[in-house]
Amino acid sequence: MSSAQLYDTIGATYTVTRRTEPRIAARIWAALGDARTVLNVGAGTGSYEPPGRDVTAVEPSALMRAQRPAGAAPCVAATAESLPFEDQSFDAAMAVCTVHHWQDPMAGLREMRRVARRVVVFTFEVVFTFDTSDPDRFWLTRDYLPEVADLRVGRSSLTEVARAIGARMEPVLIPWDCADGFFEAYWRRPEAYLDDHVRRGISVWARVGPDAEQRAVRSLRADLASGRWAERNRDLLDLDAAELGARLLVA
Repeated sequence: MSSAQLYDTIGATYTVTRRTEPRIAARIWAALGDARTVLNVGAGTGSYEPPGRDVTAVEPSALMRAQRPAGAAPCVAATAESLPFEDQSFDAAMAVCTVHHWQDPMAGLREMRRVARRVVVFTFEVVFTFDTSDPDRFWLTRDYLPEVADLRVGRSSLTEVARAIGARMEPVLIPWDCADGFFEAYWRRPEAYLDDHVRRGISVWARVGPDAEQRAVRSLRADLASGRWAERNRDLLDLDAAELGARLLVA
């Protein structure tokens, strides 16, 4: 399934569940430096597009384009791997929570480097392991949804990606009350994952399929009711922000 097809399927709740997280936005916008012209690749509804700059958006999904608010930056129907712009057309190109959906991430990142003098990417590193005893893995994949690891097999690591485009890689902590409802956002609010409306705005659930989704939800609901989740994850309960593999790549 292409990224356009995926988001035409799961993107209907994005304007409600995928709002701008201001602390993450601040990091992204600072990384753009003094760029005046900015290309937002895989732009979705535009929640991280910087104000006060000349932004052009690229988004392959018709449903996502239709949800862009009035007054949003002009949006082109295209894919990251084939950007319809001349070399060095922009001061900077940005991509937020989208690279993992591209058919060929390396090709898309090379295209960003081609059309812009600076590249800023916010994405998540994924631990390629099936060891469910690993305490550093996100509890949702470790204990309830190990199928997530299958989705990333064969993909380049972020270290490889950063090296390929000459980027530095900076960790970004995820606040406990993150406003943007991506997969890892509810790490200290596990009840949120029981809400079908929340899950519909997270592509992972669509990609693992309904059987894995319902099994994970049933198990999590039972563990929350019994207190087992709190016992397993007691170390998280006092944290204001967590290291969950979020990375900012700046090239």
